[in-house]
Amino acid sequence: MEIVISEFMDETAVDSLRESHSVTYDSGLVDRPNELAGHLERADALIVRNRTQVTAELLDHATQLKVVGRLGVGLDNIDVAECQRRNIAVIPATGANARAVAEYVIGTAMLLLRGAYLCSAQVAAGDWPRTALSNGREIGGKTLGLIGFGGIGRLTAQLGQSMGMTVLAHDPAISTDAPIWRESGVQCVELDALLAKADVASLHVPLVDSTRNLIDASRLALMKPDSILINTARGGIVDEHAVAAALSAGRLGGAALDVFLDEPLPAASAFTGVPNLVLTPHIAGVTAESNVRVSQMIAQRVAQALKDAATNADDTRIA
Repeated sequence: MEIVISEFMDETAVDSLRESHSVTYDSGLVDRPNELAGHLERADALIVRNRTQVTAELLDHATQLKVVGRLGVGLDNIDVAECQRRNIAVIPATGANARAVAEYVIGTAMLLLRGAYLCSAQVAAGDWPRTALSNGREIGGKTLGLIGFGGIGRLTAQLGQSMGMTVLAHDPAISTDAPIWRESGVQCVELDALLAKADVASLHVPLVDSTRNLIDASRLALMKPDSILINTARGGIVDEHAVAAALSAGRLGGAALDVFLDEPLPAASAFTGVPNLVLTPHIAGVTAESNVRVSQMIAQRVAQALKDAATNADDTRIA
């Protein structure tokens, strides 16, 4: 069977697929959609990250496709309903990059709370802003608010608790009396209460109609003026212009944003010149270690899905 991989994947995992399948691996295919469509005409499986748009139009070229493997967990770049209609399985790498995202959240929270780690150029140039940078804050004793309490949120809670943080969470999909709250030691609260109490608020929800612009100017106004906002979930959940305005006006202590409504950002974005801000290019879940875990998981699951499809086809022929 033939597998097409349109974005970067760990080479060892790719080689494992080559042992039993014909593999076309080109991490640049995502930027050559016509060429990608041509490869899909004979493909049984497609493996993508978050940039390849698996639309109905693309699937029209993939008449043999049986499975789409997602090197990550978000599925907003994949038309899942259309895949289901065409009997194409969609397999995300659930849990494989959770540690990377959780560490990103805690790491950027510590950086922004301390406020001293972005002054290397000043110190190297001979400045000595010791007094100005002596009021940084410790993460221990702070309150971490998690918006979304799935696998990544729960691991982030554990790391925060290990640093001495009190953890609150809001997740409408989990009942207030669910055992997970007692087991995790995390308090379940309403969203507005979480934002008002949190020293660090971190987003862990998908981008759907109910979460679009979830954190807008009115919700930012609920937050403490020295609190930190972190978004590793999806662009569009946060009103980027409202965050930039809040930071510029000193109504928000800091923000770390890894995802954006438009990726990459335009050259003159709303964040140009904004203080106390960390921007990263959608890499919170991507580390050397997580890439191996994600790639191995998807390689194994895609191979199994193709094996199952072949077995089912054989059973049908026998019947």
